[in-house]
Amino acid sequence: MIALLTGKLAHKSPDFIILDVNGVGYRVQIPFSTYYDLPEGGSTIALNIYTHVKEDAINLYGFRTMAEKEMFQLLISVSGIGPKLGNGILSNIGAEELCQALVSGDLVRLSAIPGIGRKTAERLVLELKEKVKKMGTLAAAPATATAGAKQDVHDDVLSALVNLGYKEAVVQKVLGEIGIGADASVEATLKLALKKLMR
Repeated sequence: MIALLTGKLAHKSPDFIILDVNGVGYRVQIPFSTYYDLPEGGSTIALNIYTHVKEDAINLYGFRTMAEKEMFQLLISVSGIGPKLGNGILSNIGAEELCQALVSGDLVRLSAIPGIGRKTAERLVLELKEKVKKMGTLAAAPATATAGAKQDVHDDVLSALVNLGYKEAVVQKVLGEIGIGADASVEATLKLALKKLMR
C-alpha cells in the first residue's frame, strides 16, 4: 500500500499530476486544493497518498496535507461516496470549510456541491459530524502558482470543472463572465469560476 510519494513533478494539471519517483512515473489524482498548492513543474514534492485498489485498476489519490487525506478517508467511509466523488467534494470545498459545514450541519452548503444532493448531505452530516469533531481543527492553505496562455487556462479550467460534474455550457458562460486575461493563472481562474458556480 503506497502511503507517501516523494519525487519530481513531471506533469501538472488540475485533476492529476505525474510524479517521477526515481524514473518511475506515478499518475496521481488530486483535488483542486492540492493543485493550488503545487510548485512549478520539475520541483521535488512529497504527497500523502491514498491507494484505491479495484479489480481492474489501482488508483492513487494525492494530498499536500495530512488533513486533506484524513478528510478524504472520512468521506469515502460514507456509503455512496467513492474516491472520485470524495476527490470532487474536496475540489469544491476546502478541508477546513468542509469540517465547519459538517459540524454546523450546513446542508445548503453541502448540497450545493456537484454530486451531493440533499439526502447525501444529510447522510454526510449524520455519519461524520462527531468524527470531525474528534479530529479537531483542520487546515489546508492553498497557494498561488503559474501563469499560462489564455486558451490553455480556459481549456484546463473547463475540463476540470466538467469532470467535476458541471455542465459545459454553464462553465463556458461563467468563464465568459469572468474574462480570462493573458496573464491569468489556472488556479486563480478556477477559484473565481467555482465561486460563481456555487452561488
